[in-house]
Amino acid sequence: MTRGSFSASCTDVLWSFLASCFLLAFCAHKISTHLPRKYGTCRLYVLFQDLIRYGKTKQNLSRDDWLRALDVPKRWFWHFYFISVVWNGFLLSLYLISIFQHQSYPSWLTGILDILTDAPNTDSHVPQLSTLLVQLLLCVHSLRRLLECLFVSVFSDGALHVVQYVFGVCYYVILGLTVLGSDRLGEGTGTLLSQLDWFHVAGSALFIWASLMQHQSTVLLAGLRTGKSGSVETLAHRVPRGGWFELVSCPHYFAELLIYVSLSLVFGGVSLTWWLVVLYVLFNQALAAQLCHDLYVSKYESYPRHRKAFIPFVL
Repeated sequence: MTRGSFSASCTDVLWSFLASCFLLAFCAHKISTHLPRKYGTCRLYVLFQDLIRYGKTKQNLSRDDWLRALDVPKRWFWHFYFISVVWNGFLLSLYLISIFQHQSYPSWLTGILDILTDAPNTDSHVPQLSTLLVQLLLCVHSLRRLLECLFVSVFSDGALHVVQYVFGVCYYVILGLTVLGSDRLGEGTGTLLSQLDWFHVAGSALFIWASLMQHQSTVLLAGLRTGKSGSVETLAHRVPRGGWFELVSCPHYFAELLIYVSLSLVFGGVSLTWWLVVLYVLFNQALAAQLCHDLYVSKYESYPRHRKAFIPFVL
């Protein structure tokens, strides 16, 4: 997927903006750890920390009652994946209908894609195998994460900010539109099967491997709170061990990044829009991982010092 000449669409601007915001937030957090302790009670500092933290990293944050009133349970994470399964499954069905029944998208959807992509919609456009595969993989990813949230993960009484909740809901809606909009920029010709290339296979293989890695990490985290029978024994936080936890504090976040990189490979590695999505995921997950890593290091004196926060041997 490529563009004939460089031009930033609304989608590109949006993902660039989100990536920049989380990069600035990551840098601001790193700087804030070196500030004098007196700034810890500054209202702007507390508001910033409240917006970037969730779950266990938020529990020790001293906040006013009005900020606590804006909390929603972290266990509501499953809402994000439920919405993603329904919404992206709906978009996938529309795409399949357009391929096999040659029906156009609803006018409201076409209008949204016109605004987001700045690319013309032509009846002669050939359906893209890359788009179909990414839609399928995104639905599989969302369904797996939904099932993990409902049946594997053990949530404590952790919270997230209502702004984070609304953002999470909107995120998967925009993500699905981004995938569908990327279809207009595809240059594949011929039938779907004839478009099959090495990068489709490589991207799908990386997706499967990263998904297994993320699932293993999720199971290990859940195991910290359950007994051999599978029943919940504690909601306390413990030092995770085993698997990729021996290298990084948050391998599930690293796996999330690899999953998005795999989808970029499925797009042939030439979609500017999707690399901007990857950049956003990189900074978003790096911030979350750094917050968790800082908590582990400060809470457990025996925490392995060789572990990185996010990316093995790097960050």
